[in-house]
Amino acid sequence: MGKNNKRPVHLNLFVIRLPVTGVVSIVHRLTGVLLVLVFPFFLYLLQESLRDPAGFENVRVLLRHPTGQVLSLLALWLVAQHFFSGLRHLLLDVEIGMERVQARLSAWLVFAASLLTVVAVGWLA
Repeated sequence: MGKNNKRPVHLNLFVIRLPVTGVVSIVHRLTGVLLVLVFPFFLYLLQESLRDPAGFENVRVLLRHPTGQVLSLLALWLVAQHFFSGLRHLLLDVEIGMERVQARLSAWLVFAASLLTVVAVGWLA
């Protein structure tokens, strides 16, 4: 076996430039992990709000604080991004949007839809 000197010795993930389809796939995985990690906190807030009127008021005050609002919008972005990306992956599983142009367009649409969802809810709130 001859040694191939053209192969990379190591991969620097900060230098590699992924296409948008790869980025949306990685972001889908990251949002899934973050949602799993944040889920216990959401359950705690739900439990606290259902405990009694004082607990509900505490949660309401917490979520009305500017930091709480930013974290709520961030959580909404996680859910929206994961949802739209999941729909995209389901369509790809049934071989809809497999061509390069369609795949790139659907990846950009995932980012746009999640951003528009956060903007719309943030504007309405």
